[in-house]
Order: sequence, then C-alpha cells, then structure tokens
Amino acid sequence: MEVYNLLRFGGPDGELGASMRYLSQRYTMPYKECTAVLTDIGTEELAHLEIVCAIIYQLTKNMSMEQLKESGLSAYYVDHTGGLWPQSAGGVPWTANEIQSTGDALTDLNEDLAADGTIL
Repeated sequence: MEVYNLLRFGGPDGELGASMRYLSQRYTMPYKECTAVLTDIGTEELAHLEIVCAIIYQLTKNMSMEQLKESGLSAYYVDHTGGLWPQSAGGVPWTANEIQSTGDALTDLNEDLAADGTIL
C-alpha cells in the first residue's frame, strides 16, 4: 500500500502549509479583491487537508502490524497510532517555519505559485 506519500499533507508544500500561507498573507494584500481571493483559496486548502486526512484514515484504520511494516508506516504508528500527524514524507513534523508571509504582495504571490507548483 502506497500511503506513505500521502503523509506529505504536512510537509512544506502540503495542504496545511498552503492553507496557512494564503490565510496569513491576506492581511497585507493591498487590494481587497485579492484579499478575498486569498481567503477563498486558504479556505479551499483547508478543505483539501480534510479530504487528505479522511483518505489517510480510511486507508490505514484497519491495517495489521504486518501491513504497517510492509508499507513503511510502522515508525509513524509507534508515535501516533491511529492519529493523523502532519509531517513531511521524510518524517519531519510540520511547523510554521514552512510558510512564507513577507508583507510584500508580489513576493508572497510568487512564493505561493512556487509552492503550489510542487504539490503532486
């Protein structure tokens, strides 16, 4: 079962980072129309996060210990059992250090485009 890559939902370019990035940047956007768009996109990214979490839970809820070992998820489940924990595919927990909000609209939008381009 290839669920390990789904655990990226918390990585630097995952859904959690995307939602926080857009929702944080909206406050310094100089145009109210763009502020509204950033709010909408940030909210949509939170919905994506919920979908990814539901998929991970459904795929892993009845896995045996042998299946966890075969899939490479045993180390994750030692720490979190059935709980979903946002982390990168490399196992690094999500932190706010993984998002950018500079206060400069052009810089922030370019960073958003770059981050969204890496999501599979």
